[in-house]
Amino acid sequence: MKHLILFLAILVMTTTAISNTIKTVEMPSKSPLIAFRIQFRIGSINDINGKEGINALTSFLLAQGGTQELTFKQVIEKMYPWAAAIDVQPDKEVTTFIGNVHRDHLENFYKIFSDLLLHPRFDSEDFHRVKDDAINYLTNNLRSINDEELGKQALQSMLYDEHPYGTTVNGTVQGITAILLEDVKLYYQSMFTQSQLTIGIAGDYPIGFVEKVKNDFSQLPKGAVTVVPLPKPKAIRDIEVTIVEKPARATAISFGFPIEVTRAENDFYALMVVNSYFGEHRTFNGVLMNKIRGDRGINYGDYSYIENFIQEGGSRFFIPNIPRRQQFFSVWIRPTKPEDAHFSLREAMRELKILCEKGLTKEQFETSRDFVINYSKLWVQTQNRRLGFEMDSKFYGTDFFIDKIEKELKKLSVADVNKAIKKYLQYQNVKVAIVAQNANELKEKILNNAVSPIQYATKVPDAILEEDKDIVQYLLNINNDAFKIVSANELFEK
Repeated sequence: MKHLILFLAILVMTTTAISNTIKTVEMPSKSPLIAFRIQFRIGSINDINGKEGINALTSFLLAQGGTQELTFKQVIEKMYPWAAAIDVQPDKEVTTFIGNVHRDHLENFYKIFSDLLLHPRFDSEDFHRVKDDAINYLTNNLRSINDEELGKQALQSMLYDEHPYGTTVNGTVQGITAILLEDVKLYYQSMFTQSQLTIGIAGDYPIGFVEKVKNDFSQLPKGAVTVVPLPKPKAIRDIEVTIVEKPARATAISFGFPIEVTRAENDFYALMVVNSYFGEHRTFNGVLMNKIRGDRGINYGDYSYIENFIQEGGSRFFIPNIPRRQQFFSVWIRPTKPEDAHFSLREAMRELKILCEKGLTKEQFETSRDFVINYSKLWVQTQNRRLGFEMDSKFYGTDFFIDKIEKELKKLSVADVNKAIKKYLQYQNVKVAIVAQNANELKEKILNNAVSPIQYATKVPDAILEEDKDIVQYLLNINNDAFKIVSANELFEK
């Protein structure tokens, strides 16, 4: 009961105030941990043409580059005994600087945290370190060793071709290479302004502390709100496939299509129930997980999403503060043995077709709805995450996200969610990104709709073998003209 009272108190006291041009999201509580989320309404969509990656590079240099008084090494040494942390999270539309500290060290921590953003060091050595890290992430991490993320990033590039969302948050290799320290300084001065700023703070901070923070950040130029217009993503015709070829022991598959719904629309909440039933991330609730991993043991996991999803560390939950005005539906089939890739793609596509044609039963709807209502409460186990979701709700112009989930889901009927399936989901026009070593061999099998038998290491039930007879010859309506093979080294180059 004590926790419930505190929870309700936090809810009541959550306020959003606007003073001058700086917006604030305040969540006072009795927690001794003070959480900061300093957010700017700028992201990779604000990157400069030819210098793609400048938003992320500038953000990382601010967070990892020291202050005018302290080198980055001295910053780390000072914060270490406090067990404090500073992180930065650039995305497509917003960039968020995240801080956590115990109230006993608030004054000293805030001095460093604010100096990083208001009085950055912009040291040449730090700049080259952060710039090298950014290039290495694309060339040595994404292209070389992280095939799962490579497939997901390749899919987003396909979905948003010639669109502000088309490049990675980190930019391109040539774009980052072209960025000079002077470019970063100019970008900082012109884009990190009061008009783009929202200060989020939570915890047992002193009375008057928020006003001090606002006054301090009033040192930033006032600037003007500059929201980049977003065109509609290009239409997809049939199933368009890109195989990213690289040395790989396994094959990673992602597919999807843009959807015209975000958390701002009520239909989003109907789709949340559908998505949980079909492919809730890292749970055995979803059809995909049960059919591909549970029944057949093909891979580690198979999930679906109705918005951009970035997992927080090793947890099952997604990070807040990656809001977008345009979203996409996607399926992530984690790496399979190369010989099982065609079968896995077929099975996932076939399950999507079944979902679109049959929808959910009343029992499936009720079970999934109740799960989402309760599961979503776990997404705000920390004060800092709660603050992040509160700021996301401001972005979308809605009530607090977790509360809205319960409110909207309790109003839904099975007819509502099946109507949302018909309105937003489909299986005919889809983009597929595959990361594989045997690109030409796989291309021929997919294009020719070759039978894709699967071999099991142990005996499986007859019902599964019977179902397999349909899956191995399930026809994929491939757009031959849009079937491409690209080298991993070509991706994210320019």
